[in-house]
Amino acid sequence: MKTYAYGYPRLGAHREYKRLIEGFWKQEVTELQLREGLDRLERERLRTYHQAVDLYPVGEMTFYDAMLDHGLMFGLVSDAVSDGLRVGRSWDAPVNLSAYYRLARGADAWEMTKWFNTNYHYLVPPVSPQVQFRLVWAKPLLARQQYQMGVPYVIGPYTFLTLSKGYSAANWPGLWTQLIPVYAELLLRCRQAGAGFVHVDEPALVGDVPPDHWPLIHQAYQQLASQAPILLMTYYDTPADWSLFFQLPVRGFGVDLVHGRGSVALHEQTVEELVAALQRQPLRAEQVLIVGVVNGRNVWKTELSVVANYVRQIQRATPAEVWISNAGPLSHLPVSLASEDKIPPALRQRLAFAQERLTELRLLRRLLDGAAAATADEDTLLRQWNDYTPELGSWRNPSVRQRLAALRDKDFSRDVPYESRDVLQRQRLRLPWFPTTTIGSFPQTEEVRRMRNAFKNGRISSDEYHRFIDGQIRHVVQVQEQLGLDVLVHGEFERSDMVEFFAEKLEGIALTQHGWILSYGTRVYRPPIIYGDVARPQPMTVREITFAQSLTQRPMKGMLTGPVTILAWSFARQDLPWREVAWQLGLALQDEVRDLEAAGISVIQIDEPAFRELAPIQRARWPAYFDWAVKAFRLASRAKPETQIHTHMCYSEFNEILPYIEQLDADVITIEATRSKGEVIQAFERHGYPRQIGPGVYDVHSPAVPPVESIVAIIRRVVQVIPAQRVWVNPDCGLKTRRWEEVLPALRNLVLAAQQLRREFQNGH
Repeated sequence: MKTYAYGYPRLGAHREYKRLIEGFWKQEVTELQLREGLDRLERERLRTYHQAVDLYPVGEMTFYDAMLDHGLMFGLVSDAVSDGLRVGRSWDAPVNLSAYYRLARGADAWEMTKWFNTNYHYLVPPVSPQVQFRLVWAKPLLARQQYQMGVPYVIGPYTFLTLSKGYSAANWPGLWTQLIPVYAELLLRCRQAGAGFVHVDEPALVGDVPPDHWPLIHQAYQQLASQAPILLMTYYDTPADWSLFFQLPVRGFGVDLVHGRGSVALHEQTVEELVAALQRQPLRAEQVLIVGVVNGRNVWKTELSVVANYVRQIQRATPAEVWISNAGPLSHLPVSLASEDKIPPALRQRLAFAQERLTELRLLRRLLDGAAAATADEDTLLRQWNDYTPELGSWRNPSVRQRLAALRDKDFSRDVPYESRDVLQRQRLRLPWFPTTTIGSFPQTEEVRRMRNAFKNGRISSDEYHRFIDGQIRHVVQVQEQLGLDVLVHGEFERSDMVEFFAEKLEGIALTQHGWILSYGTRVYRPPIIYGDVARPQPMTVREITFAQSLTQRPMKGMLTGPVTILAWSFARQDLPWREVAWQLGLALQDEVRDLEAAGISVIQIDEPAFRELAPIQRARWPAYFDWAVKAFRLASRAKPETQIHTHMCYSEFNEILPYIEQLDADVITIEATRSKGEVIQAFERHGYPRQIGPGVYDVHSPAVPPVESIVAIIRRVVQVIPAQRVWVNPDCGLKTRRWEEVLPALRNLVLAAQQLRREFQNGH
């Protein structure tokens, strides 16, 4: 029995990755220091792999994003940019990292969107029908030269091309035919460098692969497999058609058995489906089947003895060599539990982060290989691994369960239809055409973070902290009034993270100290752990929102994070269907909405950026998911007719989910529309959206200040699709990570653009 692991977090136990790269951006770290620092971090990652498992990939490390790297590898930049990067002059990494980061986050930044159904955002390679793929940088070869023990890592051609944009379905076969020889050259170089296997990541193969693509995929992998022995890795689900998948002529297949059929843990049905598939389409003895059996996306310990029995069942079903692995990249987990000393012991002993997953693989191999292969330490650890106290009764809340059981159809909708609500809300708010607002957060300076940290660690009193936060709120309200914004926000200075803030105030949810994971680039967050029934013991946001409203006559938005997003960006319990967990969150947020209304707040935004994210990869299961996800939002947003409900979504494939967005029944939706170059507006044009919309008119993830003309151009495009009186003007996301010197001129231009648009359109246009 061999163990294989992949996707171990690149962030580092102390967030070294983030500190190095952001230090380089701030010119506090030199390019040499950045390269040397990331190389040290990579050596530490590979040492961790090497000590725990038999085989692992090399080349996963990136200066920002793996899809960006592959786009550079295959020549998807202009000659001018390529010369700036000096890609093609050597097999080394890009020499000019400043040019590299302009593609990641600067004026030349590629579009960003979610990686499958996760909260990781990748940079979308722009592939035009006229592109000429060529191998200009052999990154896996470089990694192989530096770290001889590992398997070179490559994102597979189907995943790379499927997740790229800029071409039509009719262009796909030609692009595919042109791309495969470039991959063949890359794989040949890896084999010539001594690689025993090449890790080829193909998660897109578990999605809805069009039937006419399979023959071309099979033909391509015949060519690729002739160049190097391929470990074809899939994850996030099981293949929709096992037979077509197992017909691919590769050396090894990696399958995710944890998330098969939308589940959250390995169970008998998935194993039975795999065994049946192996009977229909047998593997050969010289092939390898890598079964992902420990969860790479959630933190609950694996039941090792149960999983071992499943693996034995799979071994009996195939002559192929069976290896064990993680199900899904470990990058979706924090690095280690070692420094988490404040999680309650009864909960902590049930958890496993990335490093503990490697331990699970080692212990599982010990179970499968038998006692003769075990060390004394492994024997002791195995006995202790699942030895923990029974579930605590305090994790269950009878009143929450009763409230959930009492829900009826009428509880999932507002009492008045949108058309009637719109009249009441316009009478109450009296906003101009093209009303301006922001998404919620304003810059969180070093001083804000320092004071929040001092309060959490007991170095300042509650009164001192709240006086400081009130001062920040007072300042941001004054700034917004001076800029001329129409609907204001309180700035969210008291919030470190849009999910963590609410998790701190809800029962049934625990927080980590160091459980950071990457969201995109160097942006990190700490997912809470939902372990029990969720309840709201007291108001969570009313104090700050009502204080902000007391400072102005303009509408002040209440700011809440939606139930689906809290669920998606947490590590959720596995003993209840996620539908029930989401509805518990929806009821808790509904209580907060009612308290805000009672305090006189007329506009409430319930953010759902993860609404698309949790959708199953295979669309046959979408209706079941969106049914409970829509209902969770509608539970949370069950407000009075005169209360205007906003929701915000960012970096999702809106064209795919617009019917479900409409079912949310929000009065206003704000969305990202800049990096996607207006593509989202085309989606609304095809669908016909009947409510109000605020397209993001500039990219807050770039320091660039948008000119008035570009903002006006975006809105002019929007009003060709959405009537002008239903269009808002706003950034595409919160402003927390930006600096005041960037935010102020950007918002000033936003207001000027709205004023120009009012002059153009309000007089009958």
